[in-house]
Amino acid sequence: MKKYIYLTFEGFTQEPNWKDTENVQMLWIWEWNTKHEWFEDLKEKNEWLLDTSFEELYCHELKDDRFEYFNLKK
Repeated sequence: MKKYIYLTFEGFTQEPNWKDTENVQMLWIWEWNTKHEWFEDLKEKNEWLLDTSFEELYCHELKDDRFEYFNLKK
């Protein structure tokens, strides 16, 4: 099984000062045989997603799932 990350460029987040910031929304990280099989299964088992404003998802295979953290304030 491969690990995939699913993203959308739609939507925004709200900063602590209530300012809206456009960014990429990470929706899922999932292990599956293929990204297409997962997408079909997702739509079948989560019909509520069709009621959201999201229209497009992007998928990338995660070849390395080690994360490195950075601090903007230090």
